Amino acid sequence: MSVTETYPQIQSFLNYLKFEKRYSQHTIISYENDLEQFFAFLASQYPITHLSDISSSLVRTWLAELKEDAISAKSINRKISTLKSFFKYQMKIGELHKTPMTVVIAPKISKRLPNFIEEKHIKTLFEQVSFTDDWKGKTERLILLIFYATGMRLSELIQLKESQIDVDYLQIKVIGKGNKERIIPISKQLMYQLTEYIKEKHANTNSNSENVFITSNNKPLNPRTVYGFVKKYLSLVTTIQKRSPHILRHSFATHLMNNGAELNAVKELLGHSSLAATQVYTHNTIEKLKEVYKKAHPKA
Repeated sequence: MSVTETYPQIQSFLNYLKFEKRYSQHTIISYENDLEQFFAFLASQYPITHLSDISSSLVRTWLAELKEDAISAKSINRKISTLKSFFKYQMKIGELHKTPMTVVIAPKISKRLPNFIEEKHIKTLFEQVSFTDDWKGKTERLILLIFYATGMRLSELIQLKESQIDVDYLQIKVIGKGNKERIIPISKQLMYQLTEYIKEKHANTNSNSENVFITSNNKPLNPRTVYGFVKKYLSLVTTIQKRSPHILRHSFATHLMNNGAELNAVKELLGHSSLAATQVYTHNTIEKLKEVYKKAHPKA
């Protein structure tokens, strides 16, 4: 018998994430994996018959085992977050009266500063790198430009529909995590390129797809394909190790901050739920201030 069959509360929680919270399939799978690992551990070690039998000490025993297995602090924190959400939901529906997670402390993790591409290298990408003049080349260049100009996530761009583009107001409505909507303004030049691309799509590809971006075979874009060509083009202009669509999102946020954008505005543009997630980009501004200080202050 599987873990989810032994504990039907797991499937009930996953359904809640899918239908009420509207989490992505990728996120739900992560929750499911964490819960299956935890309950499999309990089944192998302790005779648990009801959720109320799970104590904070049992949770900590599992976390200690994960640490011994060299699981990273970041991954352990994610598993703790999964358990907190799971037990909180069980309290919400009356399955439990208290959660064992109240005294479980997450391990500290060192904050990694986000990598980004320097502005001069972004300029090189769009002004000096050659793209083929066929549909594939036009698609790849426009996607790179939109990643950098809007800070969109890969999933958001692939799912972008024509109806989300507001030509009159020069803005794009993006559907982010948890089906949350946000509005991103874009330049007249980018809007012109987008509308011309869509016109060509309908004229030359015989496509009725609502998706803005499609392949030359009228199929939706594959995330792996997008990741591949983004990495290829970024390799031509930068030596940083991570060369993914998300690096262009980091670059979008970093360049906004370095050029004086307010933190709250960047938060809204990125679609972050909390300001803490956006604050990682302020380090670059601080480094810029240090540079100005060293150059301008007589005692520096």
